[in-house]
Amino acid sequence: MSTLLYVTAHPGNPETSYSLSAGEQFVQAYRESHPQDEVVHVDLYQRNIPHIDADVLDAWGKLQTGGTFNQLTEIQQQKVTQLNELLEEFVAADKYVFVTPMWNFSYPPVMKAYIDSFCVRAKTFKYTENGPVGLLQNKKAFHIQASGGVYSTGPVADRENGNRHLETVLHFVGITDVQHLFIEGVSTAGERAPQIKAESIEQARSIAQTF
Repeated sequence: MSTLLYVTAHPGNPETSYSLSAGEQFVQAYRESHPQDEVVHVDLYQRNIPHIDADVLDAWGKLQTGGTFNQLTEIQQQKVTQLNELLEEFVAADKYVFVTPMWNFSYPPVMKAYIDSFCVRAKTFKYTENGPVGLLQNKKAFHIQASGGVYSTGPVADRENGNRHLETVLHFVGITDVQHLFIEGVSTAGERAPQIKAESIEQARSIAQTF
């Protein structure tokens, strides 16, 4: 049995969101074709995702220099505990699906905060004399991203930073089997928008069957 972590970074719902509608159908098809697997939904807009702020940095500093958890302030304890829970949940999974909209050429800020929670030395990567090495080997990921314009090809392709950054991070922690689905041009497609949505759902369901 494998565990699939279904991570959504969208404040909308599948009825109004192109990326969430494709993601929902992916999960449905995945459950049908992988009935033995567990699917865990991590809704980043419903979970408390701490930012790495002064409280967290101070807490980590104390713990790394011999301090104890009980010596941290209450807010520090809460943030460190939440970050540890997110990290352990991520490390324990075998497969990952990320669903994000493209906002200003990237993804919502909560997605970056989530990435920061699992990029942790000695947990998901380590430094060696030959450079950093990812520790999450033999895992796979799938990224669904919707955007109002077209950014995967053409003269503005270099402005797409969401998927490129996510793939860079995943490769860094050892997850090199990364697929993606771009749902593009939904704001400029006019009457073709429903067709784009239907095609993306079909693609998502197809990928789920062998994921």
